Amino acid sequence: MPKVLRIINRFNLGGPTFNAAYLSKHLPPEYETKLIGGLKDESEDSSEFIVRDLGLDYLIIEDMRRSITYSNDRSAYRQIKAIIKSFQPDIVHTHASKAGFLGRMAAIQMKVPVIVHTFHGHVFHSYFGPLKTFLYKSIERYLAKRSSQIIAISDEQKRELVEEHGICKPEKMTVIRLGFDLSKFQTNMEEKRNRFRTFYNLQKDEVAIGIIGRIVPIKNHPLFLQTIAKVKERSKVRIKAFIIGDGSDTADVYGFAESLGLQCISQSGTEVFTDNPKHASGDNHPDVDIIFTSWIREIDFAYAGLDLVCLTSLNEGTPVSLIEAQAAGKAVVSTRVGGVENIIEHGKSGLLSDISLSSFSNNMLRLIENSNERALMGSEGVNQVMKNYSYIRLAQETAALYANLLPSD
Repeated sequence: MPKVLRIINRFNLGGPTFNAAYLSKHLPPEYETKLIGGLKDESEDSSEFIVRDLGLDYLIIEDMRRSITYSNDRSAYRQIKAIIKSFQPDIVHTHASKAGFLGRMAAIQMKVPVIVHTFHGHVFHSYFGPLKTFLYKSIERYLAKRSSQIIAISDEQKRELVEEHGICKPEKMTVIRLGFDLSKFQTNMEEKRNRFRTFYNLQKDEVAIGIIGRIVPIKNHPLFLQTIAKVKERSKVRIKAFIIGDGSDTADVYGFAESLGLQCISQSGTEVFTDNPKHASGDNHPDVDIIFTSWIREIDFAYAGLDLVCLTSLNEGTPVSLIEAQAAGKAVVSTRVGGVENIIEHGKSGLLSDISLSSFSNNMLRLIENSNERALMGSEGVNQVMKNYSYIRLAQETAALYANLLPSD
């Protein structure tokens, strides 16, 4: 029975945990998987409930954290080597940058037969200055040479990594799209919509617009806020915006919203899905423009209650929020970055924008004022993601890759 050691950056809420969890759960039974990962940041919500709900065993390496710290990283590297020595994996499969560096270096040192790495995103633009970017590219090129195969999660990401950044040759990179269990975004959606909109005191004629994810610079929340302010000036349609998530920039983003003259409140959405939810404080603030909800684990309730989902990122791999939004039948307005074009067909399942206020606000205004177009795009999105982003397909394609890479007896 081949053994797979699967390593993720950290157990924080996001695409890599879902990807690793579904692979660990649904690979064919001839594979044995051990799942390990680092410690989430204080500003992030834990994703441990995902792996627990799937009945998976997992191990947290507390010294493997998002920040680069020599003592912690050295300790995490040693712990991964010890796990490899004890578990004796045939395959080490790492997910995202920190796990990819420490995990692959340990696997190389321990002479693991097969080493696979998945890029969920990359840090080769819009994160760091030229010198640090050059250093990270050099490290990734070295690790790619020592890896058995590299996985990109979209065709566009593969093009960027191969053609723009020269990480490896095209024949060494395989595209395997993310996979999820999207059934909850199709179940009892009317009831969930009523719960969410009642909780936040949304009126029937209010268009609810959401952006979902970490509140960090790369996600470019200021563009979302500027767009809300611009649309409020140009449209007579009543709108209310939701920033769902948390992160290092939350306080700054809140302050920026207020500087634009937008009325803001912070109101957790953790009670939306309880049997007897209390009304949010928005009940007493009918003129509020922006509601900061922090993380909502039962995110299907939020998608059900929203009318439009946005993404303003400067750089992306394959954004999970847009896949989930489409599964819930919601139209999307997004910046045209990374793998977004592989999941949003412009004019059919959503609208893609330049990273500019005029482009993004024009697209948002178009969909705010046209409910029929929103509905048509939502229907098109459901068909697209349910076909292409199944966890069953993810597990099958990954198992086939493993079989091709494992040495023959």
